[in-house]
Amino acid sequence: MGAAADNAAPRQGEAERGRGRAPAPEAREVKVVVDEPAAAVARLQAQRPLAPLQVTTQAPPTPMTVASGGVDQPPPLANYQPVMQTPPPPLASLNSRVYTNQISLCLFLLHLAAAGLAVGFFVYRAVKDIVQNPRSHNARRERSLLRKWLPPVEGAVALSIVLAFAWQKAVRAWPRAMVRVILWSGFGVTLAVGSLLMCFSMPATVGLGVAMVVFSIGTGLYACWVTRRVGFTARVFEKAVQPVDKFRGLNGPAYLMVAAGFVWISVWCVAVIGAVNFPFPGLTILALVVSLAWTAEVMRNVANLTASRVIALYYLRGMQSSVQFSFQRALSYNLGSACLGSLFVPTIEALRILARGLNLLEGEDEFMFSCAHCCLNVMNAVFEYGNSWAFVHIAAYGRGFVQASQSTWLQFERLPGMPALADADITSSVCFLTGVTSGALCVALAGSWTFVTHKHYTATVSLMAFYVGYLMTRIGMALPQACVGCYYVCYAENPGSRLFDKTISDRLGKMQEDMVAPTPRFPHQHVGAA
Repeated sequence: MGAAADNAAPRQGEAERGRGRAPAPEAREVKVVVDEPAAAVARLQAQRPLAPLQVTTQAPPTPMTVASGGVDQPPPLANYQPVMQTPPPPLASLNSRVYTNQISLCLFLLHLAAAGLAVGFFVYRAVKDIVQNPRSHNARRERSLLRKWLPPVEGAVALSIVLAFAWQKAVRAWPRAMVRVILWSGFGVTLAVGSLLMCFSMPATVGLGVAMVVFSIGTGLYACWVTRRVGFTARVFEKAVQPVDKFRGLNGPAYLMVAAGFVWISVWCVAVIGAVNFPFPGLTILALVVSLAWTAEVMRNVANLTASRVIALYYLRGMQSSVQFSFQRALSYNLGSACLGSLFVPTIEALRILARGLNLLEGEDEFMFSCAHCCLNVMNAVFEYGNSWAFVHIAAYGRGFVQASQSTWLQFERLPGMPALADADITSSVCFLTGVTSGALCVALAGSWTFVTHKHYTATVSLMAFYVGYLMTRIGMALPQACVGCYYVCYAENPGSRLFDKTISDRLGKMQEDMVAPTPRFPHQHVGAA
């Protein structure tokens, strides 16, 4: 036992020496050093140097690994592709100083000079006969006309001026109600005045009365046919005339044109009296009537162009245009387009309405109605080269009449459903019926006056009163019609403008949903087999 213990003890000592024990830790002095902030930043930069900041449009450089001593970079991004934006097209010039449709302008000025000379000659002749030969047959006739024919006509002209601006004020104040009032007043007033003329019991007045009664029946049928469009037309009127109050004196050109029309018609009536005793009086008076119609239509379109420029620049550019400057442009640079449009727009629209009326009927005479279809297609094609919408681009951009007609209709075609909406507009019909209603009221005044004083002139005075009453009222209604035209054309050019609400867009959406029912036609008449 003792020996074993002794042997075990040395082996344990050797094992401990073989493993080797760690020496006891020596006492060390620990010092804490606090670096200054600048020294700390410098030490951090020395430990992890930062790459310099570079601005480049190329792809980011390849990231460096930690092993190479670089800084960790984020994963590579997609290559930078610069976006090339197409510059917007240049805006059309609004200050064109080119005289448009110069041939038409020269023709109108020559016509105006000839008409002025003719009117002056006939007035001089009438006055000369009355003064120098007071007892001659011609002098007695002219004196009778001046005393019994001229005052009722002048009274009708004065009444038409009052009615023109009364219609305009009413349309601007109560647009929603006035559309229906105008449609049905055209029917009621013409029917009543036609009946009054028939009650005069003279062949000429009975013929005029029958014509007015027939026209009133057609007006009533038209009012029934467009019933579904009345609400939308009233809303368009309401929105279109709102900018008028923003421009002081916008109605001034219409006042000037009406005053000039009153003076010209007064002198023209005296010239008609002088032309009665001229050789070929019928042709002479007819030429004077056509001249007056063209002149009055040019006056109306000058007022239209002035208002169209002011309102169009407000919609397209947000500009407060000068009314005086716009009026000067309408009387100078744009006068040729006004003259050409005054000749062709009423003619084209009248023939188009006639072709549409014939196209509504279908019968057994295939030749007649195939001709009606052909005429309608021709007039629709011509309409693209001459329409009343052109006056907006004539006023705004100074384009010629044909070019402006094409550009406006092309804008309509770019917007789905817009050509059909513009084609179904009844604004021009409403303005036309205001002239007809005013003319009928002038007939009631002048016809009754003449019937009491001198029955022999009742028919001629009534016809003349209707004519001048219609012309003067159309001049006064140029402002509302110009506002509606600008509303349609400027919307087609910039539908996203904040100046337009959803009136037209909602209507276009509804038309696309309903696909607009086709024009009603009379049913075919089938003849039974014998």
